[in-house]
Order: sequence, then structure tokens, then C-alpha cells
Amino acid sequence: MTFRDSPLFRLIAVLPALAVFAAAGPAMAAANVSAAQAEAKEIAKSMGNCTPAKVEVLRYTVGREGSTTFKVGCTEDKDAFVVVQCRARICSLLR
Repeated sequence: MTFRDSPLFRLIAVLPALAVFAAAGPAMAAANVSAAQAEAKEIAKSMGNCTPAKVEVLRYTVGREGSTTFKVGCTEDKDAFVVVQCRARICSLLR
């Protein structure tokens, strides 16, 4: 058996590809969260009767049915906010 046929060589050949996928995971997740923020602001404005100011991520779950829960602050009152949940860029007002 030559070195090219050994399992160690195959492992060394696969490691750079695994590193690329591992590094891209958080970046892809961040892109999904920032894309859903626009939808969360729109739901807060149209259904929550709230002019959106600050958007915070309360919960972010990944997976097959990942979801993001946002807390959207309102400009009308300092303490007023609405909670919006987005699943696959489809958002709904929670409270």
C-alpha cells in the first residue's frame, strides 16, 4: 500500500474542505438573521402599529426548521416593543 492509498492521506486531503465549511457556517447564519430583520421591521410596522427603531435578536435556532425571534423597539414610547418570530423569512407577530 502506497502513501496515496492510505487513510491518512485521504484525511489530509479532506481537512481543508472541512475547514471551509466550518468557517462559512456562522457567516451564512448571520446573513439569514440580517435578511430577516427587514421582514421583522415590516411586520412590526404593519401588524404591531410600531415604528421600528432598534432590532435585537432574542433567540436564534438553526436546523431544518430554524427560526429567529426579534425584539423590535418602537420610537413612539421608550419602553414599548414588539416581539416578532421569523421562520424561513416568513414572520409573525408574537406580542
